[in-house]
Amino acid sequence: MTVDQALDSDFLTLADPYRRELLAHCYRMMGSIHDAEDQVQETFIRAWRGFDGYKGQSSLRTWLYRIATNTCLTALEGRSRRPLPTGLGAPSSDPADDLIERNEIAWLEPIADSALGDVNDPAVMVVNRDSVRLALVAALQHLSARQRAVLVLRDVLQWKASEVAEALDTTTTAVNSLLQRARAQINHIGPTEDDLVEPSTEAARKLLRDYVHSFESYDVEAIVELFTREAIWEMPPFEGWYQGPEAIGQLIGTKCPADGPGAMRLLPTAANGQPAFGLYMREPDGVHRAFQLHVLDVTESGISHVTCFFDLSLFARFGLPAEL
Repeated sequence: MTVDQALDSDFLTLADPYRRELLAHCYRMMGSIHDAEDQVQETFIRAWRGFDGYKGQSSLRTWLYRIATNTCLTALEGRSRRPLPTGLGAPSSDPADDLIERNEIAWLEPIADSALGDVNDPAVMVVNRDSVRLALVAALQHLSARQRAVLVLRDVLQWKASEVAEALDTTTTAVNSLLQRARAQINHIGPTEDDLVEPSTEAARKLLRDYVHSFESYDVEAIVELFTREAIWEMPPFEGWYQGPEAIGQLIGTKCPADGPGAMRLLPTAANGQPAFGLYMREPDGVHRAFQLHVLDVTESGISHVTCFFDLSLFARFGLPAEL
């Protein structure tokens, strides 16, 4: 029996419409789609157990968010943050150096747009896109758990300080202090995404077509031309990160296992409100198998950031096949 089957159907009828937005909330807090799903399930269990005591003094949505936030705070106790390679504090790497894999680190994970709501509803996706950008979620990981909760509740969900204080069982003064420190930290880290363009614009669509063609033809010179001057390439679980088109081109040209044109194929998807691709690598038996998931930052002047995830379990979560 699943958790949902064990819960009262009347409760699920009322609570289930909030499941996807609660998943996004837990993802912002946890930095992992796996952990976020666990916390949503725990939220529903706690809410169902306490439903008889729900007095209706706040909306059901607010009540569920309060439970979800505290569920995440409990889960985060004693856990280290989930970084990307750029968040480890080391300078950019030399593409000529050996790749160093760090599987002991719990890395930040992407989330599929399809998990967040109706991708065909622009109103839904604009809200989700603005609040789950990969750079923002990575920046949130630099905050303490309570700072993270306060920032998300105040700046993303637009709760009043008094509502946050009640949810976290603290004072308004403490909430304002946590928010001030959290905003200062985020501003210092500086995730700048104001110049990202919508994936639906013609310029973005052309850039993405060129990205696919350049990789599938394994044309490193063409790949280099797509990146902005300060572009970043990173690929957990490898700890290095690379800055600048030339460094990225050298990395792809020397470390990529592709054996020539046709070795790679890309399927489009979307992650964190951003364009993404499942990349498949041709193996000796001639079959293209899942290799990396690319999440892109697209600007008017080119691609400014690519994060490549080697966690192959992500392909199923994005509705992508394991092989072509």
